Amino acid sequence: MKNKELKILLSAPRGFCAGVERAIEIVEKSIKKYGAPVYVRHEIVHNKHVVDNLKSKGAVFVEELEEIEDKSRPVIFSAHGVPKQIPEDASNYEMTYVDATCPLVSKVHREAENLFKLGYHIILIGHKNHPEVIGTMGQLKKGSIDLIQNEEEAENYQIDNGKKIAYITQTTLSVDDTKEIIKVLKRKFPNLKEPMKEDICYATTNRQMAVKEIAKNCDMFFVIGSRNSSNSVRLVEVAKKSGCENAYLIHSESKIPFEEIENCRTIGISSGASAPEILVKNFINELKNNFSITIDEIEIIKENVVFKVPNKLN
Repeated sequence: MKNKELKILLSAPRGFCAGVERAIEIVEKSIKKYGAPVYVRHEIVHNKHVVDNLKSKGAVFVEELEEIEDKSRPVIFSAHGVPKQIPEDASNYEMTYVDATCPLVSKVHREAENLFKLGYHIILIGHKNHPEVIGTMGQLKKGSIDLIQNEEEAENYQIDNGKKIAYITQTTLSVDDTKEIIKVLKRKFPNLKEPMKEDICYATTNRQMAVKEIAKNCDMFFVIGSRNSSNSVRLVEVAKKSGCENAYLIHSESKIPFEEIENCRTIGISSGASAPEILVKNFINELKNNFSITIDEIEIIKENVVFKVPNKLN
């Protein structure tokens, strides 16, 4: 098997985005500043490897503030953002908190608040129960934002004609699917107000563009990332739609399908915005043990975005 030749098209950019790097740095700097344990509400980013690594350094992950027995310890809010109520609850508990919400998610939160102040009823395009969607909908009082998940829901959406309406989106959606949903909404509501600047984040867009570029030339495509990582799951969908039906998510419990890879000449690899590069390296090393590989890295755009951590941690 070892001498079977396999070409790898390695997608770039891939892996960590600026929001994820900032969130991880916030947890590490908080542990340094406050000592362990430091609590984190919800997985800081959706990746088991990252979460386990931070646990080993002294981070304790909880889903709700009530679970934190020692309220004198600091708590960090995840990169996905939280409903307005959560910082209020933390203040009521007199807890120290650090908000690691990605600045691009915070931008969508501010957008929602501004639209609401201007008298708009808001449509949020996103996935139900995703923490980012829960956080965005939780910026305003119940009923101010309606969630639409797909074209069918957009077709069936009804609203009082006299109302001014605007839309915002989750930052980690499929660019193409979102375009189709927006098309339906604009057809139904010609006066629909759109965001000044697209809400889908630069990293999501870039990773999807890179996958599109190479998927059509691959026999199989692998995305390294977690099952609950929205942007990783979207990359698999993009690869399939771009011409590589055999696209798969490789998560912490995945078995590498060597027998299927055996039948391939070219495979593609990318990773979600919350997946560390070490996981990509490990995957490639596993392939090296079984095949004779050549790697061609296809970079479609250079990323140089950096988000600063809050001043209180410096």
